[in-house]
Amino acid sequence: MEYRKEIDELLGSVIKEGASDLHLSSGFRPMIRVSSFLVPLVKKGVLAKEDMLGLLSEFLTKENRDRFFEQKEIDFSYTFKDGTRFRGNAFFQQGSVGVALRLIPKQIRTFAELGLPPILETFSEKQQGFFLVVGPVGHGKTTTLAAMIDRINELRAEHIITIEDPIEYVHTPKKSMIDQREVRVDTADFHSGLLAMFRQDVDVVMIGEMRSIDTIGTAVTAAETGHFVLSTLHTNNAAQTIDRIIDSFPAGQQEQIRVQLAGSLTGIFSQRLIPRISGGLIPAYELLISNNAVSNLIRERRTHEINTVIETGAEQSMIDMNRCLSELVRSGEITAENAISFSFNPKGLERLM
Repeated sequence: MEYRKEIDELLGSVIKEGASDLHLSSGFRPMIRVSSFLVPLVKKGVLAKEDMLGLLSEFLTKENRDRFFEQKEIDFSYTFKDGTRFRGNAFFQQGSVGVALRLIPKQIRTFAELGLPPILETFSEKQQGFFLVVGPVGHGKTTTLAAMIDRINELRAEHIITIEDPIEYVHTPKKSMIDQREVRVDTADFHSGLLAMFRQDVDVVMIGEMRSIDTIGTAVTAAETGHFVLSTLHTNNAAQTIDRIIDSFPAGQQEQIRVQLAGSLTGIFSQRLIPRISGGLIPAYELLISNNAVSNLIRERRTHEINTVIETGAEQSMIDMNRCLSELVRSGEITAENAISFSFNPKGLERLM
């Protein structure tokens, strides 16, 4: 097998079929994910162990190959011949290599093109604070953050730094200067890159993922000290996100981080990509906008009441996930069954529908 040619054909199929992901694993035909469903590429043969090693050698640099065989998994990026970028993860399964690749669109789409609420534009105007985009893996968090960074880039002459593992969307400077740093390539890790930005005259920092309490703590401090900080967490909704952040710290530090978070949080946007009746995916979302009431709930350990604040906060432009889902059902965009399966509170959603 000519591995470079095979990769070109496989990635070409992802682009041609409008797929989001490519899966390669020994013992299986290559598979692509189209509108949330895995589809085998029936014209391709079953991949052998040696095929996976050959394909892997094309995806990874020598340094990354050495790291992969030592650590048994690795994140990486790969640029296709037409400039299209893919985010990849290589791993071992039953002693054989597996690879999952996610397509990163060339163009950074606007909020309107992504089907996201216009209220997100107001967060792009923030000069200071902590804004989080949350949800499961593969539901568009990175794409939403890219749209926000691109909007800031259009609006203001700022110094923006992104810290990512790996770099996904590549931003073209407009009004802002944008430095994009990749973990292990440009900085040792997320925490090191975040600490360094205090000496880099930064206005806006985007952290691809907060993986440790050191990173979370430094991010919250940065938001308190005049920076606008954006990041992601793999949590379901706003209340769970706040609890996850606080609970990740030892008991003796939780009160301090609670107070810091209450003072620095600007908003939490939770999103899901749901199969559309007409084909493709459409976002459903929840938005918490931090105000005095929300800050007080965080300080007073009453985060369980935040869901009620969101449900009753439409006049302040907050968005309730169930209300968003019910509107998508009424407009014929998604099925009631899918709405219920993606809801945080299915019984509450049934009452709305």
